Parts: sequence; C-alpha cells; structure tokens
Amino acid sequence: MAARDLAGSFQDEATCPICLEYFTDPVSIECGHNFCRACLSLCWGESETNFSCPQCRETILQRHLRPNRQLGNLVELVKRLRLPAGPAPEGQPGCERHQEALKLFCQEDQAPICVICRESREHRAHSAVPIEEAAQEYKEKLQGALGPLRKQLEEARALTSKEKEKIREWQVGVWVSLPEPFPRQRSQKAM
Repeated sequence: MAARDLAGSFQDEATCPICLEYFTDPVSIECGHNFCRACLSLCWGESETNFSCPQCRETILQRHLRPNRQLGNLVELVKRLRLPAGPAPEGQPGCERHQEALKLFCQEDQAPICVICRESREHRAHSAVPIEEAAQEYKEKLQGALGPLRKQLEEARALTSKEKEKIREWQVGVWVSLPEPFPRQRSQKAM
C-alpha cells in the first residue's frame, strides 16, 4: 500500500497541472510552480504583462521561464519505471496514470479512461461516454451478432443430423445388398 502511495506521488510530481500529462520541457516560474513550456505559453498567450500562475494565481512580474532540468530527469525516470497503478475502488480496474476509477470510454481509442484522462491533451478532442453506456452498447452489438451465429449453429446441427441419417440409411442399404454369407461371417467374427 505504501509503495503504491509513493508511486502515485512520483506520478503526481511528474505531471503538468495544465495538460495533466507528464511534463514536456518543464519550466519553473517565480512562485516556484512547474509547467510544460508549451502549456504555459498557451495559457499566457501573447500577453506581455499581467501574468498569473495557473496554479496559485500569484501575479508574475516577469515572463521568465527557468528550465527545470531536475524535474525533467525525474519525469524520464518515472516514464522508464512504468510505475504500477494505485488502488482502484473494489471490483473496478483503475487508471494506471492517475489512480482513478475508469468511468469513461474513449470512442476514438476504444479504451476505458478516467475523468482526468478525459481532460488530458491525448483525449480532450475525443468523444467519451460513460463506461456503463459503452458496455451496454457492446452487449447489444454482441447479442445482435450472436443471433445469426445461433441460427447458423442450428442449421449446421440440422444438416449434421440429416447427414448422419443418410449415412445410417446408406449403411443399412449396403448391409441389405451384401450376399448372405458375408454378414454371417462378420457376425461370427464379432462373436
């Protein structure tokens, strides 16, 4: 349990609070918070004044972005470690990245996702539905596909039964058409 909490802490520290993905080219600002360089640039836009930290809202006087190489190294370590997912609610699989319950289904990626993943750069433009709704849709598709398969199975069984009956009739016909001594010899050998 403690190892999973530690793993979750490492993942949290390696995640940008804007895009909710692992940091890419992490930078620090005056208040000490860290962001992806691209995320911060998008957040602040072209404005030359009145910057505020997206996390704590502290006013930033200068648009000075300091590269945070140590954090970049930590992110690379976390990626290489492929840390295990944290505990999920009982009976539910959890998101490996955010340790949240998988409550949504990304229709483009055909994969279950958590609510945090839904807002991430990777899934933001994708359509997502509640996982129960997606499961019900797939159940209906499976039931629809099973109907014709069941019909084909019944037809195959009926054909098999007919063929077995034909084989029995053929065997009887062959035995009836055999000369009299042959069946006696067969029956004597069987004894």
